[in-house]
Amino acid sequence: MNDNNKTKIEEKVMAEIESGRVKLRSKYIFLAEKLGLGSAFALSVILAALFLNLFFFYLKASDNLVYLSFGNFGFLAFLESFPYLTVAVLIVMILAAGAIIKKSDFAYKRPFGYFAVGLIAFVMLSGIMFAYAGVAERIERFSRSGSGRIFFRSFVCPHCETKMDNGALGRTVEVGDGYLIIQTPRGMEKLDLKDFPLPENFNFEVGQFVAAVGEREDENVFRVIRIRAINEDEAPIIKEGVHLRFGPFAPMMPGRDGRAGQCFNSRNGIDLPQNCEVNP
Repeated sequence: MNDNNKTKIEEKVMAEIESGRVKLRSKYIFLAEKLGLGSAFALSVILAALFLNLFFFYLKASDNLVYLSFGNFGFLAFLESFPYLTVAVLIVMILAAGAIIKKSDFAYKRPFGYFAVGLIAFVMLSGIMFAYAGVAERIERFSRSGSGRIFFRSFVCPHCETKMDNGALGRTVEVGDGYLIIQTPRGMEKLDLKDFPLPENFNFEVGQFVAAVGEREDENVFRVIRIRAINEDEAPIIKEGVHLRFGPFAPMMPGRDGRAGQCFNSRNGIDLPQNCEVNP
């Protein structure tokens, strides 16, 4: 660019400024914008790493993957208990961090693809660090409290507050003829085994954790299509929820009138009916 053209551009810019159509901005405003973008980027990355950690923790500690062990029969229960909200927030945070990078000066220096790969790698590494630090476990414990339940329960265990239509997992407290009564974090449920005849000489034990897939007949009765006994450590979130709601294991026994299957509260699964007693 020669001196004449440079002078003409300068004169034109000055003329625009003097006319008031172009206004100068303080350098502190630019600095504040950069700091704001930097803070927003850091927050987005940290939240993305946190929710990635929560996602993997949920898959490991909940009953979600247990239902896949039933094959096609457990797929609906897997989808019903999948943490969609956690994954959605994770994706939004990654997209937000990417959008901030594109608005920054760095995006002009190198292709955006390099930054996208680096961003995902950094989020994954940060998520691993959160996992080693036990952040998700602390959030899960906090989510059981009043304030924590409001903010985190939908991310840590989205189906722990409502009974599922296609799956059930809990601790067996009564074994009857063609049914089981189990304790879950949401209350007690009756598993109807009429459509799943048990093999000969096969018995479920009281106190044993079981997982089942099928269809819900009403609020507290679940018709079983497939069922199996599991180790309680396969779903520690559910185990902890059962312990918090019902306390240490105490099998329920038929009442003095001898009627089987009556040890079940259809209202809330906490108080026992009058014809039931707890075997200490």
